[in-house]
Amino acid sequence: MAGTTVERQLRRGSSVTSPEDRGNEMNGQIQKADQFRALHIPGKPLVLFNVWDAGSARAVAKAGAKAIATGSWSVAHANGFEDGEQTPLDLAIDNLRRIVSATHLPVSIDLEGGYGTTADKVGTTVRLAIDGGAVGCNLEDSLPGSGELRTSVDQADRIQSARRTAEDAEIDFFINARSDIFFRQPADLHDQAMILEAVERAHAYAEAGADGLFVPGLADLALIARACGSFAASHQYHVGRLHVAFERLG
Repeated sequence: MAGTTVERQLRRGSSVTSPEDRGNEMNGQIQKADQFRALHIPGKPLVLFNVWDAGSARAVAKAGAKAIATGSWSVAHANGFEDGEQTPLDLAIDNLRRIVSATHLPVSIDLEGGYGTTADKVGTTVRLAIDGGAVGCNLEDSLPGSGELRTSVDQADRIQSARRTAEDAEIDFFINARSDIFFRQPADLHDQAMILEAVERAHAYAEAGADGLFVPGLADLALIARACGSFAASHQYHVGRLHVAFERLG
């Protein structure tokens, strides 16, 4: 006989979590989710250093970080893969579990495009991330491989599925909607029209359940100021991957 699930786990050397222990873990995760959300304060930018494994997470935590975030590029290359959802999802989730176990800080995971061709599959991916201990994630609106942008309607559906999953899990999961609009043109060609498109997407993503907007590639301080002013009208957003003076952007 194959034996019970518990027996098979014991034979493989896996730990067996009791319902009580699982409940304690979930309560701790809920508290970390609240802690992570509380770090997002208007006028006080939150700086997150991306990690790729348990060792780098411990180093960042020891340096005084208030939260941990993974980066898909660093995770992929640390494991011999290219970025763009080339890292197997089960490997990414196992890596997440090790990171969560290595630090007391809240952890957000970069899920790239959500590892799914449909909105329902994105929801499944988010459920795996929540089960792995994450309290937030990045979801980007570009297609893996080609880098082309999804329509805002399609991306909003995917975010909405992620939000429903989080609500079903009863955790205040922080969904950071990444838009790759500013990767379409060199920085010196970024203009007000691109800002307006970003604002339109931001509103659609917020309506779908996103908590923040991540717009990598935007580096002009004047355009950043316009973007932040526009985004603040409907939701709180943060802008990342910027080598600029953060105190000027608060």
